[in-house]
Amino acid sequence: MPTTNLDTPRIALAVGAHPDDIEFGCGGTLAKWAAAGCDIHHVVCTDGSRGTWDPGEDPTALVHTREQEQRAAARALGGTADVTFLRWPDGELEAGLRQRWQVCAAIRRVRPDVVLGHDPWKRYRLHPDHRNAGFLATDGIVAARDPLFFPEQGDAPHRPSTLLLFEADEPDHLEDVSTSLDTKISALLEHASQLRTTMQVSADDTERAAQVVAFTERIRARLAEAGGPAGIGAAESFKRIDRL
Repeated sequence: MPTTNLDTPRIALAVGAHPDDIEFGCGGTLAKWAAAGCDIHHVVCTDGSRGTWDPGEDPTALVHTREQEQRAAARALGGTADVTFLRWPDGELEAGLRQRWQVCAAIRRVRPDVVLGHDPWKRYRLHPDHRNAGFLATDGIVAARDPLFFPEQGDAPHRPSTLLLFEADEPDHLEDVSTSLDTKISALLEHASQLRTTMQVSADDTERAAQVVAFTERIRARLAEAGGPAGIGAAESFKRIDRL
């Protein structure tokens, strides 16, 4: 059986590849912790500039839209800090030294008890940004904890207590999000530019309401399935790593 429900951390930092990935992967957990007094933070690695099926979309305008949506989603979850955008081109994120420097700097600045991110070892993952964002979370933790990495940053080293990786093939930890499920869904719906591409909601007003309901039901079903083995009505699942 998986472990369940960490004590509410004082500070949590989530690292996502694109705007909306954090809400999908751990939005319920962040909302639950924020409601209990946790200070939650977002780091978004790419600019989201290719998150559309419209070849005529202006990428610069889309970046602005997605950043505004992400800020609104973070606030919906209970975040009070501004989102940290690394702004690497969508689809071109690398798990390189410069990107690791940036994530390390965020960890040292925020000083989270818990870091959350994509599981970079998920099998058959197609999107390179998810894979590389996951490695940046793990590599950033290693750099942030050890004083001889990037001493020019000026902030003291910091070692989080726990890493939770979402999208894991073999999760071993569940967070009960029964009380924060509606907040997670509300935050996801702030990403209005992604309704068609990610949430399968059309732009046709006559169909939109029903499709939004269908999308929310898919989210509810997914979380119910994750929590079922532990008797939890709605859960987000993670690979948990404590030895950091």
